[in-house]
Amino acid sequence: MSSTAGSVGTASDTAPPLTPTNTTGDAAPPSADGDTNNPSSTTQQPSTPTGITATSTEDTNTPADSFLFASESVTESHPDKLCDTISDAIVDACLTLDPSSRVACETVCKTGVVIIFGEITTSASINYEQVIRDAVRDAGYDDPAKGLDYKTCNVIVALEEQSPDIAQSVDSTKVEDMGAGDSSVVFGYACEETPEFMPMSHSLATKLSARLAAVRKDGTLDWIRPDGKTQVTMEYVMNSDGVPTPKRVHSIIISAQHAEEVSNDKISADLLEHVVKPVVPEKYLDDKTIYHMNPSGRFVIGGPHSDAGLTGRKPIVDSYGGWGSYGGGTLSGKDSTKVDRSGAYAARWIAKSLVAAGYCHRCCVQLSYAIGLAQPISVHVDTYGTCTNKNGQTEQSLAKLVETKFDLRPG
Repeated sequence: MSSTAGSVGTASDTAPPLTPTNTTGDAAPPSADGDTNNPSSTTQQPSTPTGITATSTEDTNTPADSFLFASESVTESHPDKLCDTISDAIVDACLTLDPSSRVACETVCKTGVVIIFGEITTSASINYEQVIRDAVRDAGYDDPAKGLDYKTCNVIVALEEQSPDIAQSVDSTKVEDMGAGDSSVVFGYACEETPEFMPMSHSLATKLSARLAAVRKDGTLDWIRPDGKTQVTMEYVMNSDGVPTPKRVHSIIISAQHAEEVSNDKISADLLEHVVKPVVPEKYLDDKTIYHMNPSGRFVIGGPHSDAGLTGRKPIVDSYGGWGSYGGGTLSGKDSTKVDRSGAYAARWIAKSLVAAGYCHRCCVQLSYAIGLAQPISVHVDTYGTCTNKNGQTEQSLAKLVETKFDLRPG
């Protein structure tokens, strides 16, 4: 199992067939936190470059037949997402050398320190400290001024083996009969708003965060630093089938950690030109679209220096941006026996397949598991009234269809 810092869906997704020939493998959303204010700073608030509407008042002219819905995302170097990435780097290192490894690894980071803790049983010999430092380096933290330095940060490893009580209930003679590593309830969601069958608000927020990381790495914006956060509010209308349909982008918020010397005017202009325009389709932007670029006015102190990071603290970023439902278990730092992760991917696989195959226009799938048991305890499909009755399948019968078409065992 190759882990990519959690997350159940990306823009690169292609719809799988209804017959279960593959699993989701959706890549993970990035990270970044713009709630880094410096209360002692007297920095002047940014002025507004040409083409940017700056306002602190929401648009009150939303038509009666439409509604607003917002989703947020973070860059891959946001403190919480950095911890997801480190935890998943540990999972990858273990599974690469020992595919039967059992991994439950949590990470916490703060100024100058990274701590991993959890339960790992593996025959692999892992240099955990090196894995951690490599992940911190790849996230762009190579200078204490950025919030963390992979070369000098303190690394603490506090790991134990998996509880034998759990192991005896999970392991089996055949991999296919392996039991779930914990009791869990998970959800998957899909809709027709984007080619990857993800909600538009979530897809755009995720792509904006990914773009923030890209322009930092390729040098397009030399003032940008690793931490960052994005938020997109879409205006939706309900179509004749009762399906929410994206109409326009109501507002975009971007908070990007930056170098000390760059001006707020340049930050705003650069983010609009090099981040927003390459990502958001022009047809969704109009003269009423609201932009807030670094609304705090200053975001020099960022990363773990500004906010402590913790694995699993961005579950909505990692799933559907607030659409559908979320089961509550973190996706990162876990091997496939942990159904919080593998079950969530399976639920997404089902939802995406049902929508792609035309059985409904949108749906949310719930699966429940019991520790030690291979098969899910229950399967529920909610199409929000958009079931198309294809092949005679009703909303009530779709759950039975799923049970016959999908192997939902974690093994």
